[in-house]
Amino acid sequence: MKPSVWIGIDIGTTGVRAVAYQADGQSLCAASQEYPLFTPHSGWAEQDSKEIIGAMENVISDVVTSLTQSGRKAEGVSISSVFHSFLAYDKEGEPTTTLMTWADTRSQDIVREMKKLYPDFLSIYRRTGCPLHPMYPMAKIAWLRKERPEIFKRSSYFGSIKDYAFRVLTGQWVVDRSVASGSGLYNLLSLEWDRELLSYLSISEETLPNVVSTTYSQPLRGEMARRTGLQAGIPVVIGAGDGVLVNVGIGAVRPGDMSATIGTSGAVRMLTDKPCTDEKGRTWCYNLTDNVWVAGGAINNGGLALRWMRDHFNEAEQSVAEKLGIDSYDLMSSYAKKIAPGSEGLIMLPFFTGERAPNWNADARGVLFGLTLQHDKRHMIRATMEGVCYRMNSILHALQEVTGPAREIRVSGSFIRSELWLQILADTLNQEINVPNVNEGAAFGAAVLGFVSAGILKDISSTADFVTVEKTYKPGAPAVKCYQELYDIYNRIYWNLQQEFTDIAAFGKK
Repeated sequence: MKPSVWIGIDIGTTGVRAVAYQADGQSLCAASQEYPLFTPHSGWAEQDSKEIIGAMENVISDVVTSLTQSGRKAEGVSISSVFHSFLAYDKEGEPTTTLMTWADTRSQDIVREMKKLYPDFLSIYRRTGCPLHPMYPMAKIAWLRKERPEIFKRSSYFGSIKDYAFRVLTGQWVVDRSVASGSGLYNLLSLEWDRELLSYLSISEETLPNVVSTTYSQPLRGEMARRTGLQAGIPVVIGAGDGVLVNVGIGAVRPGDMSATIGTSGAVRMLTDKPCTDEKGRTWCYNLTDNVWVAGGAINNGGLALRWMRDHFNEAEQSVAEKLGIDSYDLMSSYAKKIAPGSEGLIMLPFFTGERAPNWNADARGVLFGLTLQHDKRHMIRATMEGVCYRMNSILHALQEVTGPAREIRVSGSFIRSELWLQILADTLNQEINVPNVNEGAAFGAAVLGFVSAGILKDISSTADFVTVEKTYKPGAPAVKCYQELYDIYNRIYWNLQQEFTDIAAFGKK
């Protein structure tokens, strides 16, 4: 008999990807589709939820077609979705708002008010595992109630892109514990929606989806079977949030294993056997499976910063890359490689969309510090890569204070296509980093939850048996010394600009 095949669906920030997997991690075929992110005002970052669902249907259909042509078929589907999205529905279940993404910080003023209302606001963090920050859906609901009361009154239910996608596929409105734990509304200690926060928001438990295990499944609806080519009735596993599933997908599932991801955003994470919070409130803690939690910190601006650099300063390079048939990022990386570590004194603070961990400052803004006449776009590209790695280093320091030192660091995300960026990260962290032989990350992590739900794999730790290290990057002494010196300067720049960040953010809202 041929091995079982499941499709892992990864609904991300800028696109959706579907991949057909066997339980040993072998991918058979894949499809992806992008969708736009709308930023109509400063601090806003939203999307069309129906457009995302349409893209999801398309990539599933494409994968099913490829499987059929090879004589295979999917036995189930499991979902990974981006964390911290927010969507409101009317009583018929139709969206009343656009989809607010994690990058949306319009509720920053609400968060300031909450910190005044709750002087011991860290108690909320200790209950929910989520620092008070505008990226969390809890703050977005509060914004909707205050700033758009007419829409708030028309909204009977509040959820995310995950529960919306699961309802489209199965007809049932529920959410997994993982995505719920990333809402800022879920009590990690009592395992229920937090009653104090429900009261603050003036909503009831009935307005939120029931919370289920990340291996919970329901049969695929007949209508969706017809639209995607899947077999009606096959199990659809609700899965988890994309960030925590990365650890599963790259085999970082043993005690002391840490993952470092740079995609659109970035994150550093470690698995724990119980909810684990930081007394200083710098890190978050989300659920993965019933008995596994993930402590970590995420940055807003990872590959997003390099994409900004490409789109605004490297248009000619994009044209050249297209003519040569190569990736424009590869060309940019080759430019940056010609510049020595430290970018000849140029430092980028890549706070294009504010910042999350470890300082949780939504007012932070991008800074290019140290510019001289000798600097050109090559320096700017490298400084952007280095600036993102400084952010990752700040999370690593905070997380290791909470969880202890990492036994191993495995990496994932689109940045692994750049050997230069990988080496910069190793040098900045001053630790070895390992590239695994399976790099699908969240899509494979979702499929693993499907295999666990079906009894094909024992549990998520099974991926450690077959996801191995493909290449190791070791820190180099000269670069390490350079980055340690510049990291100190970078930190001082950040802390010296606190009032200026607040003032310029306020000016931008006028």
